[in-house]
Amino acid sequence: MRIPFLQPRRRDYALEPLRITDSQAVSLLHREDFVRPWTDGEFASLLEQDTVFGYAARETGQGAKPPVGFVLARLAAGEGEILTVAVARSHRRQGLGWQLMDAVLRELHAQRAEALFLEVDETNVAAIALYRRLGFREVGKRPDYYRSPDRGPTGALVMRRDLR
Repeated sequence: MRIPFLQPRRRDYALEPLRITDSQAVSLLHREDFVRPWTDGEFASLLEQDTVFGYAARETGQGAKPPVGFVLARLAAGEGEILTVAVARSHRRQGLGWQLMDAVLRELHAQRAEALFLEVDETNVAAIALYRRLGFREVGKRPDYYRSPDRGPTGALVMRRDLR
């Protein structure tokens, strides 16, 4: 029975730098939404690179449980790129995607990056809305970039946010 005047408890999350030891957990999380998910080896290989960084989100009060969201980014030649981002389905609509993206934006500002780029499936309405609220604008399109067995090919929107 739901009592109408009680609001559900809003979840709190702690963000911390993504580590190579998180590779297996984020690989499993990546499988929830990507037709061709990355392996833990691919995540580990990326995290070994000096130009790659990211953040893992864990629900506070849940001990050492695996991350419920993460973002992986790269900074090279003054430009940032979101490589991938994922939030567990059970933790969506809690502001976690915003928090993860904000952490990357703060890091890039601290590093004096000029711009941040990302690609997003043109059918991912929720992600596109989030990116637009964060100040990204569409700067290009890649037709038939993503392949899905149930939807067929879809395009990728290339989006950019200026940081200076």
